[in-house]
Amino acid sequence: MHGNGTGQGAPGETPGETPDDTVTGVSVIIAAHRAHDTIVRAVQSLLDQDWTAWEAVIVSDDGTDYRPTLQAAGIDNPRLVFTATGRVGAGAPAARNAGLAAARLALVAPLDADDRFRPGRLSALAPLALAHGAAFDNVAVVRDEDESPLLCLYEEGQAPARLDGQGFLATSVPMFPVVRRDLVPGWDEDVNFCDDVVFNVRVLDSAGPVPLVSTPFYEYRQRAGSITFSADSGERAERCYRHVLDRLAGDGLGIRDEVLRHRFTQAIAAKRARNAAYEAAFRAGRCANFQEFLALGEGVNP
Repeated sequence: MHGNGTGQGAPGETPGETPDDTVTGVSVIIAAHRAHDTIVRAVQSLLDQDWTAWEAVIVSDDGTDYRPTLQAAGIDNPRLVFTATGRVGAGAPAARNAGLAAARLALVAPLDADDRFRPGRLSALAPLALAHGAAFDNVAVVRDEDESPLLCLYEEGQAPARLDGQGFLATSVPMFPVVRRDLVPGWDEDVNFCDDVVFNVRVLDSAGPVPLVSTPFYEYRQRAGSITFSADSGERAERCYRHVLDRLAGDGLGIRDEVLRHRFTQAIAAKRARNAAYEAAFRAGRCANFQEFLALGEGVNP
C-alpha cells in the first residue's frame, strides 16, 4: 500500500460486521513499520481470540502494503482494515492516530506489531472496558529470539484488582489497555518514545480507577532491532522524559487531576534516574535492553 491506502470501506459496510459489533466490538490498532516479519503473528493472535467482535486496523508507516504478507500466510479476513500514515517513519503515535481515525467499533486497543494477544484476552477485558471505560491486564515480557520469559509486570498474587493513575506510574513495563472509544485521548505525536505512558495516564485521568486483570494476556516481545533494543534507546528515553516534563510544566498534557499531574512529574523524574542506571548497565555490558535491565533487579526501585 502506498499513500493513504484504501480498503476500510464505509462505516457499517464492512463484510462480516454486524450491528452488535459496533456496540461491543474492539478496534485493535496495529502500527506497522518494517513489521513484515512479525505482522502475521500479531494478526494470528487476534484470529485465535474467542471474542470475535473485533477489527484489526493495520496502519502502514513505511509505505508498504501488508496485505500480501498476510495473504501469503493464509490470512485474508474481512475484519482486517488497511490504512496508512501516508509517510515513512512518522512514528507510532501518528500511526495509531491514523488507525483511530479509521476505527469504527466501540472499544479501542493498541497492539504493537511485534507483540501478541494471548488467547482469551479480549473476552476477559472487553466486557470490563465496556462497563468501566477501560481495563488493563498483566503483561508478560518474552525474549523473541528464544521464547524465554524475562518477567511479568505483576508476579503471582501481586496485581491489584483496580488500577489508578498513581498505581500505573509505579510500573516499569509497557501496558496496553482496552479503552471505550469516548475515553480515548489520542496519542501525542510530539511524544515519540514514552507515548504509551502519556496515553495511559490520560486514560486513567478520565476514567478513574479501572479493573486490572491479573492474568498476563498481553505478550510484550523483546526483539533485537526494536526501538527499545537500540544502542541509543537510553538517549531517546532521556529526550522524551525531558520533553514530557516541559509539557507537564506547560499545558499539563491535558491531565485534569492536579495531584496526578504532580505525581506524574515525580514519576518521570524517577524514570530518568532509572534510565541513567540502565545506561550505565548497558554500557557495562550487563544487559542488552531495558527489560533485561529490569529482570536483573537493578531498576525496580529508582
